[in-house]
Amino acid sequence: MCHRPVRFVPVFDRHQLASHPAIEEPQIHESAQGPRVTPAAGRTAPTPRPVPGPRPVAVPRPGRPGPVRPAPPAQRAPQATPGPVPAAPAAPTTPSVSEAVPQIQLIPASAEGALDAAEEAVDLLLDTGRAPGDILVLTTGDPHPWAAHELSFGEAAYWALHDAGDDVFYADAAQAERAAGRPVVVFAANGGAVDRLAGALPVALARAGALLIVCGDPQQINSVLGAGV
Repeated sequence: MCHRPVRFVPVFDRHQLASHPAIEEPQIHESAQGPRVTPAAGRTAPTPRPVPGPRPVAVPRPGRPGPVRPAPPAQRAPQATPGPVPAAPAAPTTPSVSEAVPQIQLIPASAEGALDAAEEAVDLLLDTGRAPGDILVLTTGDPHPWAAHELSFGEAAYWALHDAGDDVFYADAAQAERAAGRPVVVFAANGGAVDRLAGALPVALARAGALLIVCGDPQQINSVLGAGV
């Protein structure tokens, strides 16, 4: 039986390996390694870079004009604000029948009670807000006691009160044409001839501006003014 020959490798001591001439640590040249790094303890902080300041405005090169900014467009003139349009003149209006013709109110009364009915009508007008100067009272028969009293001081003083227009004025129906018109005329048919009534009543209607109140016999009044009063 044949055995393979055993090759013996020499065993070296650790100290012998360090001093063995054949086994040396390869040396790297300093020029190949580059500069040596200084230990961290002795390293100095890097110098901070300066912060750049604001960039200077570009100056145009000599002999070459810089950029010219175009002039702003001319301002537009403000438009005139249109003023108010004048209103067209109003067409003349025709007065209504109620404005042109006074209203007629009939209070039935006898010749003896017509003056009292007229007094009640005056009191009602004053209570509803009518001014005393707005009322004219005309009588066909005996004069009103107030008129008889004022006439005792003379015709001039009596008609001066009429012209002042501060109070209710009482007059004879025969003098209705002399009296000025007032908003309300109260006509008392307290006697007298029929023809006197027929002549005075249309004048009283002409003196009334808004209202004519007739106190008397309805049949007699209707015969003068017409049916349906």
